[in-house]
Amino acid sequence: MLTYNELIELKKKLANEEVTLEYAKESCWKDFQEGARAWHTNDWKKRRSEVLKDKCEICDSKETLTLQHLSHTLKYNDYEREVTKRYTETFIGSNSIVDKFEFSEHVIKDYDYVPIPLCPNCEDNRPNKRVRKLPQYLCAVCRHEFDKPVYKSVEELIAIFYENEDAIEVRDKCFISKDKWKNKLNLSNIKYWFQRNMAKTKDNETIGKEAFLLYLDDNIKYLSFSDTITACKKCAFSYDIKNMELCPKCKEHYKGIQYATCIQCLPEDRRKAALETIEFGKEMHAIHKKLGID
Repeated sequence: MLTYNELIELKKKLANEEVTLEYAKESCWKDFQEGARAWHTNDWKKRRSEVLKDKCEICDSKETLTLQHLSHTLKYNDYEREVTKRYTETFIGSNSIVDKFEFSEHVIKDYDYVPIPLCPNCEDNRPNKRVRKLPQYLCAVCRHEFDKPVYKSVEELIAIFYENEDAIEVRDKCFISKDKWKNKLNLSNIKYWFQRNMAKTKDNETIGKEAFLLYLDDNIKYLSFSDTITACKKCAFSYDIKNMELCPKCKEHYKGIQYATCIQCLPEDRRKAALETIEFGKEMHAIHKKLGID
């Protein structure tokens, strides 16, 4: 695991094209071990001692102090996904037209088509399938009864899609990807992912480098302790696990980090409404638990 200064140096070299993206990734992850954490390293412990204050910045306690990060690092894949999304939007903006023949081949090759049953009278896609009564189907729109629905072919759906991408006939997610994920998509979804793959292929190296620089930035920020406070064990646990912190007004009760004060410090009318809401939630939870739906 690279130290704080080593990460800064690696980022500088990658940004200045002194090293390749492959080299940077290998250098950053070569000593990675499952379960290893930055705070286990000597580099962390040494620099931590230089910034750790002598009391909790939340409750003033001096017992079992630690550095509490107010933000956490993301995984590299998260950055790659966000950067790819941005490049995809740019690519689609300048390459909105997709060759119909090429798209059709992609749909047939990479997706299984499960056609949606349609009413033979009005072609609505919501006929009710009956279990005991014949004819088996009843159209919810025109009330037509029938045993054999009609189906549109892949070619027909694609033809409609190229005439009007918002047509109701092409909204159903009737295509299942042939990969291990078996995702259900409609033609609009498939077009987006098709264009996304084209954008990623076109700018693969640039996307990878930009994402990795963001990843390094995030880790450097985390290791710098710039976004931390000194907290006692109780306050750190409340912040990290429960998303709660000590109320700055009364310094006695804990509150959700998104709120300005705890319930006890609210004006009387708001405090009463909040307590009633909490009580109602508890009652509903008890009912759900009793019914086995919690």
